[in-house]
Amino acid sequence: MSDAEVFEVDPARPELAAEGLAAAARALAAGRLVVLPTETVYGIASRPDLPDATDRLFEAKQRPRGLSLPVLASSVDSAWDLAIPNSVAQALAGEFWPGPLTMVLPRTEHSARWRLGEERDSIAVRVPAHRLSLDLLGLTGPLAATSANLSGRPPLSGPAELRAAFDDRVAVYLVLGPRAPPPGGIPSTVVDLTVEPIRVLRGGAIERQRLLAVAGSPGEMPTR
Repeated sequence: MSDAEVFEVDPARPELAAEGLAAAARALAAGRLVVLPTETVYGIASRPDLPDATDRLFEAKQRPRGLSLPVLASSVDSAWDLAIPNSVAQALAGEFWPGPLTMVLPRTEHSARWRLGEERDSIAVRVPAHRLSLDLLGLTGPLAATSANLSGRPPLSGPAELRAAFDDRVAVYLVLGPRAPPPGGIPSTVVDLTVEPIRVLRGGAIERQRLLAVAGSPGEMPTR
């Protein structure tokens, strides 16, 4: 029988989520994994500063180490504690955070030793626009978090699918109740700001031309 705890939550009624958020925070502090809702897709998360925890996240998701783990932060200031912004990053954060934009930037001293994958010089950061995600981040600090699915497969959207995929490899599941709006289903747009011109690594919820306009970048950004 699974030891995983499942809590039904609703961002419109955050006062009822306190028990689940506290259980998730305890699990994360102990180096275990948590599934949580964001405005884009469900995420699977761990403490970013505990190597055993990030190892568990790679293993549970079957994620190659060459694909570094992104990090969620509770605010712009918290993100800049982990990543060194340039003027373009600051402009994009002002327009799109909290929201579905992930920015790849150089690491700060704070995040320099985190084992998020093979890439050691940069970090992908995002401030989500979901009440429950932000409430959890307020309890835990930044979290390594990636879409809740096995690597290479579509994100999962229902409690039964999530449990079937991860079972007790995840300690706590925070799942949206039937009256709560589901995640939008479109992942965040990922942009690399460590290169010139800036490079879109993954298309997503923010349109390319809108991103270009705010970034002040001429022409099309290369993709890969």
